[in-house]
Amino acid sequence: MRISDPQLIGALAALGVEHKAGVSLAEKTSLEIGGTSDLLLVRRHESLPDLIRLLKQAGVPHRFLGGGSNVLLPDGELPWVILQLARQDPEVRIEGNLAFVDCAADLGRTVTTCAKHDLGGMEGLIGVPGTVGGALRMNAGAYGTQIGSFVREVQIYRAATGRIETLRGSEINFEYRHTSFAPDDIMLAVRLELSSKPYREILQGIRICNEKRRASQPLNQKSAGCIFKNPPGGSAGRMIDELGLKGHAAGDARVSDRHANFFVNAGHATSADMLALIADVRQRVRERYGVELEEEVIVWKDS
Repeated sequence: MRISDPQLIGALAALGVEHKAGVSLAEKTSLEIGGTSDLLLVRRHESLPDLIRLLKQAGVPHRFLGGGSNVLLPDGELPWVILQLARQDPEVRIEGNLAFVDCAADLGRTVTTCAKHDLGGMEGLIGVPGTVGGALRMNAGAYGTQIGSFVREVQIYRAATGRIETLRGSEINFEYRHTSFAPDDIMLAVRLELSSKPYREILQGIRICNEKRRASQPLNQKSAGCIFKNPPGGSAGRMIDELGLKGHAAGDARVSDRHANFFVNAGHATSADMLALIADVRQRVRERYGVELEEEVIVWKDS
């Protein structure tokens, strides 16, 4: 989707929104898969209601992209312009046991910043890629830790009302890899409450989690993390592994040799390659185990 109207481009600039034409979205995702579109970098949270109102009035369809670490975008020219929060130095502010975090902040750096202030509990999230906002949307978790456990307040742009609102943690439903946020809500900032813990102890927990990841995950390959959610009482990765599907491929999309629930872009994989691999593996698991695997990766449909 392209914006060519000079008047609209001028209105975007007046809102402090940077317009980048014809951006390759593959460069914005950890899978390095995705087509092209115009990118709107939103530098002021407070401009979002006016920005989205402006795009609607101009008939310009839009979607929001966070850190791009858990998403599969379509190939070719995308039918939306892409919105992305852009802060040169996303803020993490500490007050006592509370961390006030810009949702554009990197999740791993947020964990380490809190650790340096002797605030722990989120060590298991240290290797989860992406932004704090993305972690909130999917209630990211690892090694027995889920970010929703620490959330006390979230500031969001709520698409249903067209306003920026603040929700208490008790008003948000956090479940396994799922939350009650609407798909078009945009997370802006969060207040986390953490436990006091010596930095040295937190650091040891971080090291243990990092060692586990290095031993079991394809960290040096292009992936979106786990492709499927674990079914109740089971492990998607274990089922895929038992089917002998490590290394199984569709085009350049391949089941990781290291972790069977990680599908990697082994070269120049397209979205079509990855979708074909996902469908093939899901069918094989269904036929063998009678289990319908649900995607953890967020797949953008272009229609």
